[in-house]
Amino acid sequence: MNVVGDDGTEREELERLRAEVRDLRARARSRPLIAQAQGMLRERYALPDAESAFALLQRASQRSNVKMRTLAEALLSAPRPDPRATLWFPSRARQPEPAVSFAPGAGPGGRHRGAVLGALLSRTLDVTGTDMGNVQVPDPEYGGLRIEKHTGLTADFVEFFGHVGEQGTACAQAARELAQVTVRDVETDPVFTEPARAAILAAGSRACHSVPLTTASGRCVGMVSAHLAHTVSGLTNAQLKALDRLGTETGRWLAWHEHTVVLDALEHLHGLGRTLRGLRMRRS
Repeated sequence: MNVVGDDGTEREELERLRAEVRDLRARARSRPLIAQAQGMLRERYALPDAESAFALLQRASQRSNVKMRTLAEALLSAPRPDPRATLWFPSRARQPEPAVSFAPGAGPGGRHRGAVLGALLSRTLDVTGTDMGNVQVPDPEYGGLRIEKHTGLTADFVEFFGHVGEQGTACAQAARELAQVTVRDVETDPVFTEPARAAILAAGSRACHSVPLTTASGRCVGMVSAHLAHTVSGLTNAQLKALDRLGTETGRWLAWHEHTVVLDALEHLHGLGRTLRGLRMRRS
């Protein structure tokens, strides 16, 4: 019997099952949100069934390159449109896309949100000299922050910190204070709850640094964090300045995306709903 091979197979199967559980949990968190959006769309556009409402949401999501969860969140929080009006937001002032010095150039519809967040994470890790980190965004349904992008972190870490509240972590402190937070030694820093500390140490992180993504009005619209495999004495002024610029540029871009691209997607959804009112649709 090849014990090493058997152990490898068991580890692969365990990782596959863990990934499946994480996927199921993510779907379970999104399902009530999507269901609420479906109910609203059925009522608003006289759609015959939930499948048609899902298809309408899906079409608008794909056309605008906006995640269905993001679109559903915006749909549920936006004021009801005038059913007689062609445009949902007729008096909306459109703003040009803000500069993002670290991300790929914009295409015809602007930069893709996932590409911007991926570039932000990559550049943050370059500045801090590590290969472990994550990007979080606010969770309007549950409050706190949820992980949107990550790299170099263990599956257990991503599962544990998939959603964090307003206390007990460095990223939560950075969000509250709207300031960068450096944890020089995870093992001794009092910012963490003991379960959070244990989860970070188990992932091989001994220090971390969190940078809030802030808008021009001072609102926190996300967080990027770097995790290091060794303790640190602190970051240099040059590093802090570079990270501050990343946080400011990204925060302003995310605010623009929320008030431009996402609202464009809602208006496209409204136009589709008016055109296809009462008709049966199927998802693609």
